[in-house]
Amino acid sequence: MKHTLTLLTALLLAPLAAMPAADAATKTTESKPNIVIILADDLGWADLACYGSRFYETPNVDRLATHGMRFTDAYAAGCVCSPTRASILTGKYPGRLHITTAIPIDGHLRLKRPPPLLPPAYCKNMPLEEVTLAEALKAGGYTCASVGKWHVCWDKEFFPEHQGFDLNVAGNGMGNPGNYFFPYDGEWRMTPKHPKVRWRTIDGGHPGEYLTDRLTDEAIRFMKDCHGKQQPFFLSLSHYAVHTPLQAKNDLIEKYRKKPPTREHKNPVYAAMIQSVDESVGRVMRTLDDLGVADNTIVIFTSDNGGVELISSQRPFRGGKTMPYEGGHRVPLIVCARGVKAGGECSVPVVSTDYYPTVLEMAGLPARPEQHVDGVSLVPLLTQTGGLTRDALYWHFPHYAGETPAQAPSSTVRMGDWKLIEFLEDKHVELYNLKDDLGETRDLAAAMPEKAAALRERLAQWRTKINAQMPVPNPDHKPEPSARPKGKP
Repeated sequence: MKHTLTLLTALLLAPLAAMPAADAATKTTESKPNIVIILADDLGWADLACYGSRFYETPNVDRLATHGMRFTDAYAAGCVCSPTRASILTGKYPGRLHITTAIPIDGHLRLKRPPPLLPPAYCKNMPLEEVTLAEALKAGGYTCASVGKWHVCWDKEFFPEHQGFDLNVAGNGMGNPGNYFFPYDGEWRMTPKHPKVRWRTIDGGHPGEYLTDRLTDEAIRFMKDCHGKQQPFFLSLSHYAVHTPLQAKNDLIEKYRKKPPTREHKNPVYAAMIQSVDESVGRVMRTLDDLGVADNTIVIFTSDNGGVELISSQRPFRGGKTMPYEGGHRVPLIVCARGVKAGGECSVPVVSTDYYPTVLEMAGLPARPEQHVDGVSLVPLLTQTGGLTRDALYWHFPHYAGETPAQAPSSTVRMGDWKLIEFLEDKHVELYNLKDDLGETRDLAAAMPEKAAALRERLAQWRTKINAQMPVPNPDHKPEPSARPKGKP
């Protein structure tokens, strides 16, 4: 691919982010780098070949990794979709935004019995007062498109076209399509208050058309249109895949049915959905090559949360989506751009709030520290010119996401190799050393009480600082009969 040559050649050039301020200020609109963020849905850290899968095939994403930098310790800001998506758009932690679970699910609807805690009345529409990444780029001369899943609001007044995007294709308040095959307009039950919500259709289409392909078509059309008009563009290509319902093209399903499964990965439909996302990445990259702009485009590929454990194991990590363990938060992240070392690997912990200031700096635009207050620019890591000043990452999930103890309300901090999880029902904590115990199998809280206490205090201070919402006691909760004191009837 021409992309290989252009990126290798670019390594000989001074990175855009390292340009003197005066030079950056005099760059013309035509020379501004294009920006493409490809966001998969529910794609786990272990669900790519370049991250170790021996069953899923992702040659295009793997190729992107050989041309850019692959992060081993990248995290989504939430263990479910809406919080992470809001963090990317705003540069703020979900706890600060009060967008802390999947919109508009109430935090305990999935439970069989009233839980001990009630979730807070979290924000179901990302406020228009937030200056989104799209709005910041638009102010810098960019044309912006949101293609695919949005899911940071419930009401249409907060759809992408009201948050800085010039084009909105298939983006609304829904968390998944009713159907991955045309006409994409199935009905999906979300809550008793909204019993039936019709998915917003894409105009046109034909029987048998696959949603992942159609979104890619729309993304390519947008890039070509902007190139023809000599406009720098920001494309947010946010796939609904690989979120349920599990639906894929028959020929790809048959391909994986014939392939020997591994201990971790064996679902042929899920594998086929991953391949379709990978093919989308390949088509986007080929388009950038064909337009001659690959060496002037920043490409970010990542996911909104960890994989669903029952569909695809996230070993060596514990757990998956909806859980505070590594399998729930850790995601693939690949960044490909001018000045980024081809084939580079970075093990510094980073999080989705960081994309906002990173993109601004790489685009030569002024930072907005009052907006992306929780994000830090990754440019020093990408250009291998320095490190990050941040010493800890945080998560806050004051909701129930299922029946298991791991899906109960929690807050988490990672500081260096140390990670502490506080479960908010009974305030017990779990402490892990990720350097020695990547699978979080050995809880060290009892053996290292001082370390646990220090991290717990740090976590409490952070929650206070960002005004995090907390769950409250549920007056309707009744303890399980087995929890009655001994000797009582």
